[in-house]
Amino acid sequence: MASIQLPTADGTLYTYKPSKGSTFVIPDRPFQSRIAFSAAHVVSDPFANTDPLNNAQIDWEGTLAYRHHLWSLGLGVAEAMDTAQRGMGLNWEMAKELILRSVAEAKSVNGRIACGAGTDHLLPGKEVTIENCIQAYEEQCEFVESAGGQIILMASRALAACAKGPEDYERVYNHILQKVSKPVILHWLGDMFDPALTGYWGHTDLDQAMDVCLRVIQANADKVDGIKISLLDEEKEILMRRKLPEGVKMYTGDDFNYARLIQGDELGHSHALLGIFDAIAPAASAALHTLDEGDLQTYHKLLEKTVPLSRHIFQAPTYAYKTGIVFMAYLNGHQSHFRMIGGAEGSRSLIHLSELFVLADQAGLLTDPDLAVKRMKLVTELSGIV
Repeated sequence: MASIQLPTADGTLYTYKPSKGSTFVIPDRPFQSRIAFSAAHVVSDPFANTDPLNNAQIDWEGTLAYRHHLWSLGLGVAEAMDTAQRGMGLNWEMAKELILRSVAEAKSVNGRIACGAGTDHLLPGKEVTIENCIQAYEEQCEFVESAGGQIILMASRALAACAKGPEDYERVYNHILQKVSKPVILHWLGDMFDPALTGYWGHTDLDQAMDVCLRVIQANADKVDGIKISLLDEEKEILMRRKLPEGVKMYTGDDFNYARLIQGDELGHSHALLGIFDAIAPAASAALHTLDEGDLQTYHKLLEKTVPLSRHIFQAPTYAYKTGIVFMAYLNGHQSHFRMIGGAEGSRSLIHLSELFVLADQAGLLTDPDLAVKRMKLVTELSGIV
């Protein structure tokens, strides 16, 4: 097994030799007790001769191949979400093509897919009105439904910028939910993921914001499949989960506490719609199958090993987590390069990536440790470690 010189925060180097890796046993059957979506990243085209900051191009073959990898593990794909750098490199025009291609691929393998619909083609500004937000949501929702995907109703930066209070959020969401033809998944993204969403639902206090969101759900329960909340607050998620109307699901977006939230308690559990499942897909799939079998010991053994890695990838600034997700795909040979749309590969330090490498190994998530070492060495050499 090859070893590698890795840097520490104080500038010294140490030798690290990865383990043999883990083999995850994944039955060829659907999950029985939980629904699990992985938000999926996009693979950039490193050979596109365009401005990588403002006009990066997608490697469609690599991007769609990764979705097939997720479907092969039994996971659903949450498409064109923030993990795909939506609004942070992936604009609405690119997202439309991504949705069309991914929905078609999902149909070819009977894979589950839900797609983000928001207002990101509407730039926030003083001239933007609530009516503009409604029209923008309508356009994107109609597109996703026409493509054949389930809607994930994403939080709106434009709405957050122009809403005067909770009543504006209720007006917009009530209108959109009455117009969609099939139940949607609502998406409450905390400001740690996107600072432009601070004060969403008309309140900075989470309990007050939750009350507004619950009013919207209760008024439109027949049009809400569930809600994904990404607040990184286990207690708030459990509290909201217990207040949801019967039949409305909680999809955890908590990349810190997902193991316990998915297991649940005597009063209920969360399903999953997680960015970290992109990086830990084999472990997540194996764990969910053991949960189906009632084997909680193995479930926790598999997932708890991944939690330190997830907490590292999603450390502040949380919105930079996409870099770690793509780096994992690079280390494991799912793409041939470590380039990202918007140049986001530069959003994490070498120290961060080195720690990620070690934590991924400790979680048994380096599929081919020798390949991972070879690729990690290319990254360290670029920083002057020879």
